[in-house]
Amino acid sequence: MRVRSLAFALLGFVGATADGSAQTERRSDTRARLTPQLSQPFRLCAGGDVTLGTNLDPAWARVAADSLWRVYGLRADPDSLTQALRPFLVGADVVLLNVEGAIGQGPAPRKCGPKSTSCFAFRQPRDAASALRRLVDSNVVVIGNIANNHSRDAGDAGRDTTIAYLQAAGIYVTGGDTIATAVPLPWGDTIAVLGFHTDTATPDARDLTAVRRHVARAAARYGTVLVTMHLGAEGPGAQRTRNVDEVFLKMRRGNPVAFASAAFAGGATMVIGHGPHVMRAAEWRDDRLVFYSLGNLLTYGPFKLREPTNRGAVACATVDSAQHVSQAELRPTMQVWPGVLVADSTRRATVLVDSLSALDFPRTGARVDSAGALGKRKAPR
Repeated sequence: MRVRSLAFALLGFVGATADGSAQTERRSDTRARLTPQLSQPFRLCAGGDVTLGTNLDPAWARVAADSLWRVYGLRADPDSLTQALRPFLVGADVVLLNVEGAIGQGPAPRKCGPKSTSCFAFRQPRDAASALRRLVDSNVVVIGNIANNHSRDAGDAGRDTTIAYLQAAGIYVTGGDTIATAVPLPWGDTIAVLGFHTDTATPDARDLTAVRRHVARAAARYGTVLVTMHLGAEGPGAQRTRNVDEVFLKMRRGNPVAFASAAFAGGATMVIGHGPHVMRAAEWRDDRLVFYSLGNLLTYGPFKLREPTNRGAVACATVDSAQHVSQAELRPTMQVWPGVLVADSTRRATVLVDSLSALDFPRTGARVDSAGALGKRKAPR
């Protein structure tokens, strides 16, 4: 009798397990059907920091404008500065850039002390917004991230004015709050973009529980979510990416690896990093991709553009569906003082990202070939 009872009990357990597995599969299928899907892939091209001058530092502006004209024959206006960036965005359906600094004119609260040597205040001229929009054709979507440590360089009012100028130019703005920016694509699909920075006044990249929650909310509604992060230490000594909280100028500047994990756990498809002002590793998370820092892209401002901070890249990838990326590549850039973008014949950024990815993520780091194409690295035995 005990044998028969045990047999029936086992049958009941197996049946219950099978029912439970079937229910789990049905729930997963239901979620998959409810998650919005792309009707067709799109090509994303993303860059790091972009600054098109600053009218908060008149002395620098005069010297830089003189050098631009004498050495390069360029005017110190945004449309002139951005001409060299256009070829790097060819083929994009969506362009995502980090707008490093406020946009506007007129009086502004003073950010930096008179004797400061490590404080920079950036406010770009009003036509910076329209110049960014004119980088690509009207059928290409442009998104500007303002979740960074320079969006309030002209105060809270200056940040609001920056948003207004960008939106008036036809640029979608992300990073202003915890609500994902809904970005309609020309053929009818809608994706979501979220920007995070290490600041309690914006979506805080250090609050990983909140990061995951905000991304999950966007993924449930839109399916495909792009996340941009402005965090980490800065400068030539900040090229390595580690799973630790980073510190810069005694400030806690977030854990880039933990941030990416939280964003992907919430359902993000790609994570685009900037803030360190240098190139960092890229990592595959299955068929999803994170660039930990794309460096300085076009920074006409009082930056010290010396190796390796003069190197950057535009990262382009095809987003096939939610949580699936393919055909990724890096398009290397280089700058010379005071922020003139030139073609990098040495393709230094591809070498940097390939070597840093191997060092920091031996199993999952991206492999970058000499043409800039990203592949998956074979795990070491």
